Amino acid sequence: MSAAIRLVAKHVEKPWGRRDLGPFFGAVGPAHEPVGEVWFALPPGADPREPELLVKYLFTRQRLSIQVHPDDAAAQASGHPRGKDEAWVVVAADPDAVIGLGPRARLDRDQLRAAALDGSVETLIDWRPVRSGDVLYSPAGTIHAIGAGLVVIEVQQNFDLTYRLYDYGSTRALQLDDAVAVADIEVYRAAFDRHPAAPGREILVSGPKFILERWLRHGPHRLRASASHPVWVIPLDGSATLDGVPLQPGEVWLADASGEFDLAVGSTLLLAYAGATLLVDGE
Repeated sequence: MSAAIRLVAKHVEKPWGRRDLGPFFGAVGPAHEPVGEVWFALPPGADPREPELLVKYLFTRQRLSIQVHPDDAAAQASGHPRGKDEAWVVVAADPDAVIGLGPRARLDRDQLRAAALDGSVETLIDWRPVRSGDVLYSPAGTIHAIGAGLVVIEVQQNFDLTYRLYDYGSTRALQLDDAVAVADIEVYRAAFDRHPAAPGREILVSGPKFILERWLRHGPHRLRASASHPVWVIPLDGSATLDGVPLQPGEVWLADASGEFDLAVGSTLLLAYAGATLLVDGE
């Protein structure tokens, strides 16, 4: 029996989404709204405990709102279970694609509120050009916005609590008071903390809520996962197996028991997990 569960893909319609979702997810028919997100959830009948992390693919035809997520303390003070740290791995990007992270200069909260109301907040955000392979980390509290023309894998705490600060004049509701209250008004300085963990293993993000790795090392190696320390496995390209079961790009698996990976030459996996550093036999 495999040590991992293949998660079920769920299409989420969004006004800023796309109809062409590429080779892994196909096309959206005219009877449906554009799809902006593909979420990966446990299949029916799996462990009813809520996973700590959530993995999504995002497909942006238009830019997303300028927004902020609360941290755990702020979320729990409002009656929610947790906040939302998140990280993005850029899979594909148009030549002019950007992601905004934090203000270009420090703001006070009155300035932030006024800029959100008159629309000038759009000019105050630090818009960063991005391309395929880039990795960005957005801790809770970071003012951020994902631009148009992107396919992004998002790894996040498993709760979608979003406070919209500005939405380019759309009719969607804003949560201005909440957003201003929890926003980090300093210039974004969070390190992505990329560093090697072992040969063929790179730590892309090491935050307080989860760690994200990229694996390039080919050959068999044993991953030590468990129900209390599960690992989300995201094949990016090439081919890999887990206990003989093929893992394909466009899938996401949840490993909740130890198992042996065999990663082919030229293949890439992402692995995400909460808590302690990942243990791999033989290192």
